[in-house]
Amino acid sequence: MRAILALALKDLRILLRARTGIFFTLIFPLLVAVFFGIIFSGNGTGSSKIPIAAADEDASQASRAFIARLQKNENLTITQTSRDEASKLVRQGKLMAAVVLPRGFGAASERFFYGNPPKVELWIDPSRKAETAMLQGLLFQQGAESMQKVFSDRAASKEMVQKALGDLGQLSDTDQTKAPLNRFLSELDRFVDTRLQGQQAASNAPAWQPLAIDTKETREESLGPRNGYEVTFPQGILWGILGCVMTFGIGIVSERTRGTMVRLQMSPLTRIHLLAGKAVACFTAILIVEAGLFAFGRVCFRVRPASWGLLTLAGLSAAIAFVGIMMLTSTLGKTEQAAAGAGWAVMMPLTMLGGGMVPLFVMPGWMVTASNLSPVKWAILAMEGAIWRGFSLREMLLPCGILVFVGVVCFAIGTRTFRSE
Repeated sequence: MRAILALALKDLRILLRARTGIFFTLIFPLLVAVFFGIIFSGNGTGSSKIPIAAADEDASQASRAFIARLQKNENLTITQTSRDEASKLVRQGKLMAAVVLPRGFGAASERFFYGNPPKVELWIDPSRKAETAMLQGLLFQQGAESMQKVFSDRAASKEMVQKALGDLGQLSDTDQTKAPLNRFLSELDRFVDTRLQGQQAASNAPAWQPLAIDTKETREESLGPRNGYEVTFPQGILWGILGCVMTFGIGIVSERTRGTMVRLQMSPLTRIHLLAGKAVACFTAILIVEAGLFAFGRVCFRVRPASWGLLTLAGLSAAIAFVGIMMLTSTLGKTEQAAAGAGWAVMMPLTMLGGGMVPLFVMPGWMVTASNLSPVKWAILAMEGAIWRGFSLREMLLPCGILVFVGVVCFAIGTRTFRSE
């Protein structure tokens, strides 16, 4: 065991002396994580509009007109959907609020003079006090515009008053409001016929509430990354791991071509000692890169894992997988140049396919399916599961198990090939 540790320390010291190796294992991954984190942290639109959902359950002319006026408001971006989907979008934090027009909205809009005003439901996170007040004001504005439209349209006003007079006949004669309302509506009917402006008619009438807003609270669920860096730091860490893989893999080829491996085998060291020392050194370097980048992300960019235990499991599984891949990479060429070219020719497609450049959740469906062939995908998925996907231990077993399996198989193939050579 002492011999293996001595060989591992020797390889780690060589790595620290190589400026290129340090750059591609620590500096370059950090640049990747920060650069793409800046990109994903912005909204990319420069828009200050409030994104909300609108659900029209009434499907009346008045409800459709109300939503149409909301869509024209320069302060809002409207996504029309169902009630359940609207509430879900607010809970997931994808939209800021949801406006639901329940059944009966259109009928209530035609009864400005009696009964309850038209009602809308406003679903919003209770922590968003400022946005709630702003949206309530915008909704009241739309309700007032609806009333103003009726008063300014003589035909619409006439139709509404006539309908109200017809509905008034259904009230009981003992209702104390029936006689005053009958007189008022009759006078208003004649007043509309005079073709006076709707504003004058409204000024002689009592003050009605144009809209009733029923505010409902729905707290946002933590179902996604809190910032762009929680997406990009797993990618950056994978680039650091790849740097370790290529550095140690090419290092084995270099020692073999320069005769160092032969001289070591002439000492009281077996081939198992040599390969185990390389594996321990690579495994240690990968863990140092993972821990260093995660610590930097935690301190500087608020990358906060949901579970440190699961993150540790993900890091160990990724290290095992890529130590095996390192050993296999060292057998891909007889010279340093050949091994480096073949290694990057294999790893670059796997990295691109596995989400090392483009996040998995923005890939098209067919590419997500194809990414199952890449160990990079499972390493990133395991880290994301511990950071922001909220994986349980049971859910972590699949990506971590695949990583360990890949590492064992690749290490076995690599050592067997190395022995045959």
